[in-house]
Amino acid sequence: MSIEFKKDLASNWFKTLQDAFCNDILKLEKNKYHFKSTIWKRNKKKDEGGGEYRILRDGKIFDKVGVNYSKVYGKFPKKFQKNIPGAQKDPRFWASGISVVMHMKNPLIPAMHFNTRYICTKYGWFGGGMDVTPSKKDLKEEKEFHLILKKMCNRHNKYYYKKYKNWCDKYFYLPHRKEVRGIGGIFFDYKKENFEKDFKFVRDVGITFQFIFQNIIKKKIKKKWTKKDKEMQYIKRGRYTEFNLLYDRGTKFGLQTGGNIEGILMSLPPLAKWK
Repeated sequence: MSIEFKKDLASNWFKTLQDAFCNDILKLEKNKYHFKSTIWKRNKKKDEGGGEYRILRDGKIFDKVGVNYSKVYGKFPKKFQKNIPGAQKDPRFWASGISVVMHMKNPLIPAMHFNTRYICTKYGWFGGGMDVTPSKKDLKEEKEFHLILKKMCNRHNKYYYKKYKNWCDKYFYLPHRKEVRGIGGIFFDYKKENFEKDFKFVRDVGITFQFIFQNIIKKKIKKKWTKKDKEMQYIKRGRYTEFNLLYDRGTKFGLQTGGNIEGILMSLPPLAKWK
C-alpha cells in the first residue's frame, strides 16, 4: 500500500466523519439551527492544502459546537522540526485530521472533545483521542463512559485502554493548577506499527465517540439545572480555556504550521469566567 493511498484513506475518512457528526448534531437540534461553514487555505499563494471548520452557536442543546476538518502540507518551520519525528532531516510534512469540541447549554451535560489525525514526514502515524469535562460530578456517567472506552479498546488490543487512559490522564492536566481537566478518556500518538490495524482502531474511536456524545446528551437533555450549576460551568470553562491555550498539542501544531486561527481556536467556549 503506497503512502499516497494511505493519505487518501485517512483524509477521506476524516471528511466523512465530519459530515456524519454534523448530521447527528443537527438531528439533536431538531434541524432548527445550522452550522456556519468556513473553507480556508493554508497558503493563498501556494497550494498547501486547507480545510473546513463548521460552527453551530446558541442552539437549544449546544452553546457552541465546532467540527473542524483539515488536510495541509508544506514544510515545518526550523524551530519546530526538532520536535517532530522524521522532520529533522526532511522538513516536509502532510497532515490531515478532524477535531470536535462541544460546549453545552445545559451545565449538567459535560463538555466533550474528540480528535484523530494522520501525519506524515519520513514516517506516517496516527494520533488522537477523546475526553469529557463535566462541571458537576456524575460517578455513574463517568463509570459508563470509561466502560464503553475499555470495551472499544479491547476489541483491538487488551493493553490499549490502560495505556491510553493513563496517557490521557497525564496529558489533560493543568500543572499550574495541580488539577485534571475532566474525567479523562483516552489519548494516543505516534501509532505507526501497522497501518491497517491502526486505521481500523482510529475509525472505531470515531464511531465510538459518535455513540458516546449522543448517549450522554439524550440521557441529560431534559434535566433541570440552576443558576449555580451554570456558574460552575463557566468556572470550569475557564480551566478548559487555560489548558487549550497553554498546553494543547493541537493548538500549538496548528498555529506553528500556518493553520486557520479561527478554526484552531474554535475549541474555546463562548463564555467563561474566572474567580
